[in-house]
Amino acid sequence: MKILLVGNGGREHALAWQLAQSEKCVALYAAPGNAGISECTDCIDIKADDLDGLVKFAIEKDIDLVVIGPEAPLVAGLADLLRAKNIAVFGPDKAAAQLEGSKAFMKDLCQKHNIKTAAYRKFSKLEDALDFLKGQRAPIVVKADGLAAGKGVIVAQTIDEAKEAATDMLSGNRFGDAGHSIVIEEFLDGEELSFFAICDGKTAIPFSSAQDHKRAFDGDEGPNTGGMGAYAPARLMTPDLENRVMRDMIQPTLDGMAADGCPFIGVLFAGLMVVKDNIYLLEYNIRFGDPECQALMKLFDGDLLDVLHAASQGSLDVSKKQIFWRRGVAMCVVMAANGYPGDYQIGNVIGNLNPAEQSGDVKIFHAGTNQNPDGRIVSIGGRVLGVTGFGDNIQAARKASYDALEIIDWPEGFYRSDIGHRAL
Repeated sequence: MKILLVGNGGREHALAWQLAQSEKCVALYAAPGNAGISECTDCIDIKADDLDGLVKFAIEKDIDLVVIGPEAPLVAGLADLLRAKNIAVFGPDKAAAQLEGSKAFMKDLCQKHNIKTAAYRKFSKLEDALDFLKGQRAPIVVKADGLAAGKGVIVAQTIDEAKEAATDMLSGNRFGDAGHSIVIEEFLDGEELSFFAICDGKTAIPFSSAQDHKRAFDGDEGPNTGGMGAYAPARLMTPDLENRVMRDMIQPTLDGMAADGCPFIGVLFAGLMVVKDNIYLLEYNIRFGDPECQALMKLFDGDLLDVLHAASQGSLDVSKKQIFWRRGVAMCVVMAANGYPGDYQIGNVIGNLNPAEQSGDVKIFHAGTNQNPDGRIVSIGGRVLGVTGFGDNIQAARKASYDALEIIDWPEGFYRSDIGHRAL
């Protein structure tokens, strides 16, 4: 098969690395890709939001499967355009992509199909939101309804802070169009984890779990980010918990979406909160998480192309073993540019990547990198590298990742030193 992978982040590098290992992969293209992705495939200068350009390329190259990494082109309808040309796609169409594209849509679906989630209200008028908040207690959660690059969630510690967040969002100052409507929901005090399932529209197969670290600094301090590291599988995920998530959340979602005329094909990424013996669905994403995907791909031990293609064809078979994992733990530690998630510099040279990757069972995934004409790797983003180690247990995986991080020569970068601290 010939595959087109859409995206240019660490998630896409991890997917490209696995897809390229498939014996069935005769050609793999990444659009637009990055310096790391170019090591395992051809990078094409077509941006992820150039929907027409991507469709044209897929037709010209007679692509057999398009794997769409980021959420924005899915919400914009890239999968619809490709399927209209009879090109197989791993990823939901525009209607099904509302699961991530609209927090209100997702919460309403949970209410309709009795999926346990935090109590919520949705608002598009500021005066209504402020009036509602008068009768609430903090902490409380304020969410932009639309896409906000993983940063549209404010956990307000006071009602005044919640009012400020609601005002910023609904005025369009904070998240633009994404905040023109908001969801205000109860704060759940527990432990978060990420759960993934591969879906073909009617059938879902569990695809392991991970635990992400959203805050910028050690001890879960500092501003929210797109994710500063993750390990997989999550320590809280047991066979019983997985069965409950599949039975009470994933399958009802899949059945409900199909019944509503928008069957879901792709990966369902469930953000979960475990509160004592109860489990709640915080949100759905319609793509692999980043950096969770980097840990998962280091852990995965099968033919990813087989699995994603079967999902695109509606032919997942729960009775057939299609998902294989290495026995152990993978940990991804993000190396970011100083100042992230605020202002940061770009163009800084990063050295010693090869020695770092050869220091142990480690794969370094590139997220925000470019290659200079002289061959040197430079930073061009906020989250720049995902240093991903594997070991028999979380201690060994952690050692592999952090030993490699100490070798990398990038004075302008930083990373958290406590990824996996809950499990440790």
